[in-house]
Amino acid sequence: MENYRYSDKVIDHFTNPRRCRKMENPDGIGKVISPGCGDAIWIYIRVAEDHISDISFQAQGCPNAIACASMVTEMALGKHVDEAADILDEHVAQALDLPDDKKECSAIAASALHEAIYNYIFQHTERKTEDGKTE
Repeated sequence: MENYRYSDKVIDHFTNPRRCRKMENPDGIGKVISPGCGDAIWIYIRVAEDHISDISFQAQGCPNAIACASMVTEMALGKHVDEAADILDEHVAQALDLPDDKKECSAIAASALHEAIYNYIFQHTERKTEDGKTE
């Protein structure tokens, strides 16, 4: 059996998670569940003037998954939604010094952030009906 040691950054974000709470009335919600291990991450965002003004998460999973969700909130807070959408799993993994075999956790966290942003955009974009009227 391989001996795995968590990085200091993972330990910090796991033992002191940032913004770990369910947000009331978010502007966007993203939820991703790993089909491989069953870890689940929910990301909640609030947007003001096209910037992420508040962000939080809930997670069920291993220490790496919780740390990745916490790190995503740190990385996205205050960013323009387009800039936050550019946060990739590689960025999260690098920020936490994750080993290659644990990078699925960073993919789940980044995907949950992207889902929250897309959910926000979908809810706040005017859509036109077939007759050209705005919904």
